[in-house]
Amino acid sequence: MATGEALPQTPSSTAAPTGTTRWLDPEEQRTWRSFLATVQLLMDRVDRQLQQESGVVHTYYEMLVRLSEAPGRSLRMSELAESSLSSRSRVSHAVARMEERGWIRREPCATDGRGFNAVLTDEGLRALEAAAPAHVETVRDLLFDRLDAEEQLQLRRTCEVLLQHLTDTGSVSPVPLVAPLGDR
Repeated sequence: MATGEALPQTPSSTAAPTGTTRWLDPEEQRTWRSFLATVQLLMDRVDRQLQQESGVVHTYYEMLVRLSEAPGRSLRMSELAESSLSSRSRVSHAVARMEERGWIRREPCATDGRGFNAVLTDEGLRALEAAAPAHVETVRDLLFDRLDAEEQLQLRRTCEVLLQHLTDTGSVSPVPLVAPLGDR
């Protein structure tokens, strides 16, 4: 329960006794709700723009990007899942849909007869290249144009700290293409 205005407050800076809930104080509550609403609205707008203008859902767009940046425009299905922060079953479903559109093809993995690679086709690359300009403009308009250089840097640093914590817990692998904190 993230809410809790009516519940007893325990300052977050002090450790709570075992079994005691460290309720969010009013400022933390405001930060949490602001963060949550921002992420949800930002992703909704980005996804809506991609679908309306390109017929591509954001999840597919991200997979196309990952493949376009990979050597030979090819990744093992498991690597595509990891790099796009998706489950293997979700990637398998998405790849099947993109195969129907001719954007991706599956090929047996040369080093492992049991695995498959997802390969970005020329048609898929054209679809990505067609979608990218409007997508980038949307990201600029919704995020970067609203923040000055210092705010952008602070946002990146904050996200990197949170990413580091989330990957350090072992629940997810390090996020590809995001430099570790020591590398900035």
